[in-house]
Amino acid sequence: MHTIFLIIKREYLVRVRKKSFIIMTILGPMLIFAFYAIIGWAAISSIDQKKVAVVDESGRFAGKFKNSDETVYSYPKQSLATAKKEFVKQGYDALVFIPQDVIDRPKTVQIFAEKSVSLALQSNIERAISKEIETIKLEQAGITQKIIEDAKINVDAQTISLSAEGEKSSNSIATTIIGGICAMLIYISVLIYGTQVMRGVMEEKTNRIVEVIISSVKPFQLMLGKIIGVALVGLTQFLLWIFLTIGLLTVGSSIIGRPQESAQAAMTTRMNAMPGQQEVQRKMATADNPVADFFKAVETLNIPLIIACFLFYFLGGYLLYSALFGAVGAAVDNETETQQFMFPITIPIIAAIAFSQFVVRDPDGPMAFWTSMIPLTSPIVMMVRIPFGVPGWELALSMVLLVLGFIGTTWIAARIYRVGILMYGKKVSYRELSKWVFYKG
Repeated sequence: MHTIFLIIKREYLVRVRKKSFIIMTILGPMLIFAFYAIIGWAAISSIDQKKVAVVDESGRFAGKFKNSDETVYSYPKQSLATAKKEFVKQGYDALVFIPQDVIDRPKTVQIFAEKSVSLALQSNIERAISKEIETIKLEQAGITQKIIEDAKINVDAQTISLSAEGEKSSNSIATTIIGGICAMLIYISVLIYGTQVMRGVMEEKTNRIVEVIISSVKPFQLMLGKIIGVALVGLTQFLLWIFLTIGLLTVGSSIIGRPQESAQAAMTTRMNAMPGQQEVQRKMATADNPVADFFKAVETLNIPLIIACFLFYFLGGYLLYSALFGAVGAAVDNETETQQFMFPITIPIIAAIAFSQFVVRDPDGPMAFWTSMIPLTSPIVMMVRIPFGVPGWELALSMVLLVLGFIGTTWIAARIYRVGILMYGKKVSYRELSKWVFYKG
């Protein structure tokens, strides 16, 4: 046990002292935060307001196009020929021509521009015209605008979880997002840190360092120490990322919140000065807020259980797959040869992500149950199911099978590792690997 501890300590310290680890651990959250901040800034600053002239021969569409930050509409009282001549002088980006018989011939609408108009602008124009034609035809059939507006009802059902503890509000979007994030984190970590184990084993083998190490420790001890050491590196990086992300979000929200609070206070002052605005404010205060509802729904989830299960399935999935990755690293001499052996290992991980898309639709179905029991797919699929609620016996059975799966893969990997770690210059096949598993001694 002392020998394994020394190997774990060595693997851990060698990796955490690397400049690349320190830089990526500190810069990782900052780069992600900066990435999204730049995208948001670019999206806002890149808005170029378009000026669109609407020549309406039918006289039915004046004021029907809504102005926005992206587009401003004007309605010049000109003929189409005159509007075309004045198009460039007036600085218009697009000219919309609506003919007299547009109600009967809606495909006769034309959009003129110096260059091709964007798909978004074309869609907005077409949608506004289609909506108005639809309204006109309904009114001609005796259906008034009031009836049309009254018929447009959006149903927003409140979901409530029933349990022995009573009723609790829930949110399908929140449970889906939380489960998806946990599953993706496990998927990414298994691939990244499992590959690190494989490359570490392969590097020691090709540099012949392992020949010296094997003289004082058993191959199984070396493999287990390397796997656990890299796992601790991954946990350290995850914890540091979590703390840094929380700090950045706190600082960012406080910086963004100040101008928003000032603007909100100024708006409130102006609204209070206007007559009849108290009723408007009351309606705004009582209006539904999807973001607030989402965070309220997250609070109703069993967060301690989700975190505990995430840590268990993260470690279980990593240990299971990293043993196989370590066996691959011991069996080959270079990274080119790893491709044929990595493919069968990564298929279950990719399949688990694919299955998750169907599990979200039916988290209690047969596919969800069996894929959350199979050790090769359970770390990802079960994390998708847990926010929806999983019976205790299913969770316990899945955990037991995952532990048994880890023990089984570790045994197989150790049998391959003890032979392959000292094997050089021989091209290995699946048949050869099967022989290594059953070698005696």
